[in-house]
Amino acid sequence: MAIIADPPTMRPLPRRWQQELKEAIRDADQLCHRLGLPTHLARAAQASARQFPVFAPRSYVDRMRPGDPDDPLLRQVLPLAAEAQPKSSSVQPAAVPEAERIYQLDPVDDLAAALVPGLLKKYAGRALMITTGACAVHCRYCFRRHFPYDETPRSLADWEPAFAALAADPTINEVILSGGDPLTLVDPLLASLAERLSGIAHLRRLRIHTRLPIMIPERVTPELIDWLRGTRLTPWMVVHANHPAELDDTVAEALARLIDAGIPVLNQAVLLRGVNDSVETLVALSERLVELRVQPYYLHQLDRVLGAAHFEVPVDAGRALVAALRARLPGYAVPQYVAEIPGASSKTPL
Repeated sequence: MAIIADPPTMRPLPRRWQQELKEAIRDADQLCHRLGLPTHLARAAQASARQFPVFAPRSYVDRMRPGDPDDPLLRQVLPLAAEAQPKSSSVQPAAVPEAERIYQLDPVDDLAAALVPGLLKKYAGRALMITTGACAVHCRYCFRRHFPYDETPRSLADWEPAFAALAADPTINEVILSGGDPLTLVDPLLASLAERLSGIAHLRRLRIHTRLPIMIPERVTPELIDWLRGTRLTPWMVVHANHPAELDDTVAEALARLIDAGIPVLNQAVLLRGVNDSVETLVALSERLVELRVQPYYLHQLDRVLGAAHFEVPVDAGRALVAALRARLPGYAVPQYVAEIPGASSKTPL
């Protein structure tokens, strides 16, 4: 008997955000062509992209300035030849011990913090789940760009050892979903994961670390809000914007949907040379965030991951920038300037 396919109108269509992921730019030549950039930039990018491929949503690329190789959004996603030359840094933050000043594959000792595959515990009261290796963008400074994601769980059943470890430790009251980016996973899977976590009596909060609302704001769907609000766990969302140009009107609308639903939203930024290492840019970023009702939370010193040395800003320069922010902004609009030091009991204020 012949098998008749469902007519196109009956097939489940991908959500808009899933289509954006599918159609993302994955090639340096394509990225440079779309922005009208010189071909030599694409050639220089190819070698570095072999180790860590280009990946950028088209809607994010459309926020970049055409023809400008120094655009701050472009610098976050375009591989540079400098990525192949990071041995150690001439920038030596005084707060970082000598042994930790070399750029590394695992600069924050994630692997040493693993309780079971995919579950990390570094700080009191909190545990972090590496839910996926997929992201909505490949940031060139990503501290997990070398993380062995193939060793982490890939299904709800694979997470059973993590659920057991969480249930066995009553000191943990908050779980952070991270990755990669947890919001690259579909809502039914995330809803099931949240429901399982809510069944662990001593857990109280669920925190989501994501760049999806910034990269692909269509990801903030009613289904996403439903599962975030659908358990007894208090949801918090931490997004990642480094520059005010990332926060266009579509992003503002997505963040408003979360906040209007009662989900607090914080922002983490990374201090990056050539992206946001000026007072004017950081002031504009904080002012835009508070205008959107998002709390500027952390300004991170660069994690010294292999391939990212060209992004580092000296700590003394970072301190001067934050002092200037305090002189110009209300206290709630000034992010905490911090570094993650392996083995420390919390983020280290700088």
